[in-house]
Amino acid sequence: MNISLPDGSVRSYEGEQVTPAEVAASIGKGLAKAALAAKVDGRLVDLSHPIKQDAEIAIVTWDSTEGHEVFWHTSTHIMAQAVKRLFPDAQLTVGPTLDEGYFYDIDTPRTLTPEDVEKIEAEMKKIIEADFPIVRKELSREDAIAYFTSIGELYKVEIIKDLPEDEVISAYTQGEFTDLCYGPHLPSTGKIKAHKITNIAGAYWRGDQNNKQLQRLYGVSYPSQKELDQYIFRIEEAKKRDHRRLGKELGLFSLRDESPAIPFWLPKGRVLWNTLRDWSYKTQLRLGYQEINTPQVLKVDLFHQSGHYDFYKENMYFMNQDGTEYGLKPMNCPAHCLVFSEGVHSYRDLPIRYSEYERLHRWEMSGAVHGLMRVRGLCQDDAHLFCTEDQIESEIMGVLKLLDKTYTTLGLSYKVKLSTRPEEFMGDINLWNQAEATLEKTLNDINADWVLNPGDGAFYGPKLDFDVTDSLGRTWQCATLQLDFQLPIRFNLSYVDRDGGHKTPIIIHRAIFGSIERFIGILIEHFAGAFPTWLAPEQVRILAIADRHVEYAEQLKEKLLDLEIRATVDSDHEKIGYKIRNGQLQKVPYMLVVGDREAETNSVSVRSREAGDLGSKSVDQFITDILAEINEKRLSQSHLAPTEA
Repeated sequence: MNISLPDGSVRSYEGEQVTPAEVAASIGKGLAKAALAAKVDGRLVDLSHPIKQDAEIAIVTWDSTEGHEVFWHTSTHIMAQAVKRLFPDAQLTVGPTLDEGYFYDIDTPRTLTPEDVEKIEAEMKKIIEADFPIVRKELSREDAIAYFTSIGELYKVEIIKDLPEDEVISAYTQGEFTDLCYGPHLPSTGKIKAHKITNIAGAYWRGDQNNKQLQRLYGVSYPSQKELDQYIFRIEEAKKRDHRRLGKELGLFSLRDESPAIPFWLPKGRVLWNTLRDWSYKTQLRLGYQEINTPQVLKVDLFHQSGHYDFYKENMYFMNQDGTEYGLKPMNCPAHCLVFSEGVHSYRDLPIRYSEYERLHRWEMSGAVHGLMRVRGLCQDDAHLFCTEDQIESEIMGVLKLLDKTYTTLGLSYKVKLSTRPEEFMGDINLWNQAEATLEKTLNDINADWVLNPGDGAFYGPKLDFDVTDSLGRTWQCATLQLDFQLPIRFNLSYVDRDGGHKTPIIIHRAIFGSIERFIGILIEHFAGAFPTWLAPEQVRILAIADRHVEYAEQLKEKLLDLEIRATVDSDHEKIGYKIRNGQLQKVPYMLVVGDREAETNSVSVRSREAGDLGSKSVDQFITDILAEINEKRLSQSHLAPTEA
């Protein structure tokens, strides 16, 4: 039989069947050792999976998303096996993988303690060292129910009974342990070299609070101790950078029960918010965007017309006044359609680019909200581009350039996903196909590195999602670009074409930051609160050595403020060392120490957050230096923490 490999080569094998493990071994010892699973004709399978006809094969290693999935999936079984050894009466439910790591929900005879965790980890180590082969077996529904009933795994029996009649049922065995599972899995338990249980939490069976509460054990594992150590370092560093803690310490925002999940912006936080907003506004102004402002409260009829009521009403706030139902707008696009419809537009007027930075409200479940990362009151750097079909590609290119400039300035790398039609969608499927093809063509024309994200488009059109990677290597979904053929039709929008006829425009929805609140949360953690000078709420703090130096410090502050350099004076009756330490804790980019000599010579003693003591400078020289740094929006390596221990 002929086996096609990802590099385009074809290998022939004798006999009735061949396994991915044998294919990997025939390619090389290194690949055979690194192999974890395989993709056969696009399907993820075990290395022992029999291939009985011509096929396309890709060997899966750790350096892939599928490799992580298989590795962590096997780790759930090792953890469950260890728990069953220590607590034979425990009953297993489900153990899925996560973006990083895994968990298993287990009905244990009692609440687990930290001492239990140590014992479970030790037992996992024994299972790994035993290097048990992991063997797959398919079972009939009757045999599967009988087997799991016989060993007392009643949750597994419930799962089997809920499966469709034609579902293939399989189980995996390692040593004395067998678990119901689709797979695939590693060839043996010894492939895992380092593991750690990271947390224990409560979880209701099937997410229903009317069901029994289970113990959810979270874990992570890696092919080497070094990689596990790096993960632990990242987790500890992430705790230090938690935007909720830093937001409080740096006086940026607060979250209060009086308005759950809607942040109160404190003075420094609002400066940060305004700085980002003003930068975005001025950049877009040069690119032909026009800022508008639309009402926050709108009649519900508008959301029926746009289709949002049918697809988004569970996430909206409503009110009834004088017998009329209103909604707080959760997005700007319906109102922007109304603005476009105000006048008659010629093809010469297009593209028209409307931007808006005003408040939106979205109802989120209390369990889903998290600091600034998911809130109920937010602002987007929102824009809607009304264009002709011929302008779609150039407009998308313009957005991609703007996005690249924005993220590069902030030291954020990013990846692109093309999200296609969801199961529930609005409009003509042919228009959807046209929109998806247009986005794909544009990405290919600029040689973008992108991946397909099937079924995750908005209900009115496909979209590009942009995942940024921060200084700790974590990814966050931020920007979005949505191509919309539907809303212009629903709002009967038109423009006059060259021939005098009326045509329907296309709408490109786009946000670069996404939610400004969420983006600030990401930036707080990305920079660990030590924002680059241009972005820092407090750029300069002037430290007066004694009371007689306060007047000079205040004069200097006024001079800096006149140049739009954000400066304050610390005139407290504290020693200078205490003032410097306080400025460091507040992560102020520059501290200027002033005393007798500085007042006499019109100079300052400069301390940089990045470089420490820079010595004495004239006031004019310091101003020249800091303005250059601000105007160039400089970053330095010390802003970005290393991703390795």
